[in-house]
Amino acid sequence: MNKAEIVYDDFAKVEMRLGKIVEVKDFTRARNPSYKVRVDFGELGRRWSSAQIKNYSEEELLGRPVVCVVNMPPRNIAGFKSEVLVMGVPNEAGETILLQPSHDAVLGSEVF
Repeated sequence: MNKAEIVYDDFAKVEMRLGKIVEVKDFTRARNPSYKVRVDFGELGRRWSSAQIKNYSEEELLGRPVVCVVNMPPRNIAGFKSEVLVMGVPNEAGETILLQPSHDAVLGSEVF
């Protein structure tokens, strides 16, 4: 491990929810190659994120389920308000591989 040990109460502060990408736009003003993605969380509504996931095509992203952190304050990224953090892990090439459930799940469901 590289980070300090936490207790469950620390983890419980992070609200991660299942969403589905419903809109993708190229984000040309971003310093690193990125998309603006709109994520649908079902009854919780839709929110935007700036995501460095250019190893996916726009077509591959549309309709894709994703896990996002939803309870962080919005960040201004090159004049764009990013409201959620899309979760991923790196592959051997350093590209982001998006986290998603292995089976269908309810949009807006909380990750635990």
